[in-house]
Formats: sequence, C-alpha cells, structure tokens
Amino acid sequence: MADETLIEKPSYDDVVSLITSKFGDKVAFQQSTKKNIKSINEKRRIFMTADRSIIQELAFFLRDKLNFEHCSAIAGVDWVDHMQTVYFITNYFSSITVEIKVDIPNDDLHVPTVATVWQGANWHERETYELFGIIFDGHPKLERLLTPSSYEFFPFRKSYKLRGQE
Repeated sequence: MADETLIEKPSYDDVVSLITSKFGDKVAFQQSTKKNIKSINEKRRIFMTADRSIIQELAFFLRDKLNFEHCSAIAGVDWVDHMQTVYFITNYFSSITVEIKVDIPNDDLHVPTVATVWQGANWHERETYELFGIIFDGHPKLERLLTPSSYEFFPFRKSYKLRGQE
C-alpha cells in the first residue's frame, strides 16, 4: 500500500502497527486496566502517549492516512510536577477513538497546535490555554474565551489559590 493512500476504515491492529512503524519510540501504547467496558473489549479505544515534538505530525498522519476526521476534545491536566494535554480523536467509519497523552514540562509549557489539522480543536486549545496556561504554538488565535484578558492567572492549575485561601 502506498504511503499516501488513505485507509478509510482501519482496524485496531492497522492503527497500532502503522503508527508504531512510522513514529517508533516517540509513541507508546498502553493497555487499559478497566474491565468490562465494551469499547475497550471490542478494540475501539486506543490509548497512547506521544512526544510533544511529533504531536502535529501524528495528527496529520491520523487524519490523512488513517481517516481520523474528528477531534472531539482536548483536555489539560495538572500533575503538579508537569502538565499534560489529552487528545480524543475519532474515526467514524471504524468507530475507533484514540486517546493521546502528551507530557509538557512546567518550565516550558509549549506544544504544537493541532487546530491546523482539525479546525474543531481551535476552541478546545483556547480553553486549555485559558484554564491551564498551556501554549499551543502556531494556533491561529490563542487568547482567552471567557475570562478577561487582564487575568494573569490560570484557574485550573493546582498552584492557583482561590481568594481567601492565601
């Protein structure tokens, strides 16, 4: 199969093997410890971690080669010693969703945007920026959505103290 050929309905094994062969040790797959969950038992859910330097290339590969056409959510996570972004990407033909975790060190909160891959990721990235302060490099309009632009804090960080708790 030619490298530029789109696989409209890839299987679980197709996704894992093609990503492994293309990205090697920059992507690691995990098995879920949850039992009796239909989507996991039917191999419709893939869990992986990716190096932040390849997240945009991985996103283009998922879209252009494996037909993952929808970014349903991007979430931020504060683990105190580092931040993390979690991407939920779906292929509707095969009903497979990939969950990609990307670790980001606290002293360099930058990660490439995927809003250039899936336009729907735009607001998810803006929300994650607004609440956690994670900066999505290359984002077309990275600014706050709901809080005033004068805010100099990020309310979902564990280091953020509510008024009266100082």
